[in-house]
Amino acid sequence: MLLRSIVSVLALVTATCVSAEINGLPDFTDLVQKVSPSVVNVSGKTNKKMQSGRQPDLEQLPPFFRDFFERGIPQTPRREGQSLGSGFIVSEDGYILTNNHVIASAETVVVRLNDLREFDAKVIGKDPRSDIALLKIEAVGLPAVKFSEKNVLSPGQWVVAIGSPFGFDYSVTAGIVSAVGRSLPNENYVPFIQTDVAINPGNSGGPLFNLDGEVVGINSQIFTRSGGFMGLSFAIPTRLVVNVAEQLKSSGMVKRGYLGVLLQQVTKDLSISFGLERPMGALVGQVLPGPAKKAGFRAGDVIVAFNGTEVERSSDLPPMVGLIIPGSTVPVSIIREKKAITIEVTVEALPDSNKVAFSNPKSGSSLGMDIEDISEEMAKEFELSGGVLVKEVFDDPAKKSGLIIGDVIVQIGTETIDSVAVLRNIMPNLPVDRPIPIRIFRNGQSMFLTLRLTNRP
Repeated sequence: MLLRSIVSVLALVTATCVSAEINGLPDFTDLVQKVSPSVVNVSGKTNKKMQSGRQPDLEQLPPFFRDFFERGIPQTPRREGQSLGSGFIVSEDGYILTNNHVIASAETVVVRLNDLREFDAKVIGKDPRSDIALLKIEAVGLPAVKFSEKNVLSPGQWVVAIGSPFGFDYSVTAGIVSAVGRSLPNENYVPFIQTDVAINPGNSGGPLFNLDGEVVGINSQIFTRSGGFMGLSFAIPTRLVVNVAEQLKSSGMVKRGYLGVLLQQVTKDLSISFGLERPMGALVGQVLPGPAKKAGFRAGDVIVAFNGTEVERSSDLPPMVGLIIPGSTVPVSIIREKKAITIEVTVEALPDSNKVAFSNPKSGSSLGMDIEDISEEMAKEFELSGGVLVKEVFDDPAKKSGLIIGDVIVQIGTETIDSVAVLRNIMPNLPVDRPIPIRIFRNGQSMFLTLRLTNRP
């Protein structure tokens, strides 16, 4: 009976393995053995001296510890801080990539290899905007990773992460690509790879591999409400990683391309009003001083392709521009007044302050407001020849359009609105029951909304 039970269990295990193979589930064993020697542990250490007699902010301490300090318990004169993360070897002579936030405030950086050797690492360069840092250790003959040259990932594709979550070295987790080209708040220049691979503190800076054992990204951050993994992980894609690494290696700093526009997403109504077949592209809400202005861009242009690559969403454009070497001239395809044209623009270097921003206006429908001509002071402040100030919004269609008190209307359709008189003159010619683009200034920023007239004013 016992023998029969054992045979039955073995048969079940064999059937399960065969079923897994039939269903195409991967076995990561060979891949992990092949690439693990290229993965490293990175730790940053900071020594913080505390002056004698200096007390910490007691209000920030839990009650238990606060009691000790209030009783006069002496404190430690020196405190050592440590950050733990991962990294990977990119060249046989000791260049290593990790996340900037792993070593950002470290005074000393230590790299531990797969064979347990430890090296003090030199920080060659770091780029906070992309969260990438390049390190160098004095060693040769190291096993370097291979980067994926395809630069193409698709949702559903298997990927593997290796790192040191919570200090557990060489932990392997696997999952699939959930989405590509994700734009996160304050991260306009990184088109993140979203995965469901388990990533936790300590994985930061570690590599994300495809099934060919090639690096497709650097695991950078997670979305969480608990502090731990919740199924949403984000990695920096290889194309950006390689670009930043090369610049850090050659100059210790990163230069990005800059176009000089404020962008907003193209909504369904805006796509109709601009003559697009579907919502796509990046709508230019405002042209700032810089390359776009020199090239002749206008507010209201919809950028549908940049340097030969389609722009599906407004968030797609900043990473494309950022990868362009400043001084390069590239073609930009736009829709202007429902016509497709191409503009050649010479990209400049991104200023220290990030002037590419996004606005998220509401979409809506037509008039129902009190208006007046803007003052000379306001016109001078916004550098306008004129415009119409919204004093009150009391009814549709202005209410549905998203207009608010203080907005300055400067354009409706293709017509420039210099005054209330001009606005009233064009009203009889505006179309009914379809969205009309309306350009406004709000809090000093140019943006587009849509009006939809339900009847002739």
